[in-house]
Amino acid sequence: FTEESDKIEKYVGGLPDMIHGSVMASKPKTMPDEIEFATELIDKKICTFAERQTENKRKQDNN
Repeated sequence: FTEESDKIEKYVGGLPDMIHGSVMASKPKTMPDEIEFATELIDKKICTFAERQTENKRKQDNN
């Protein structure tokens, strides 16, 4: 079990700070759980970023 914990710590250590904190707060038990959760958070972050970019572009086009 310690080997799995070490893998989880190394994986989480490489995540962006905002994602890192959320993943650690979820206290993942297995590597697949952790990867799935981190991937979902990253996908949401990317979607939010893309939506903001689109919104900003629309504002510029309207001016």
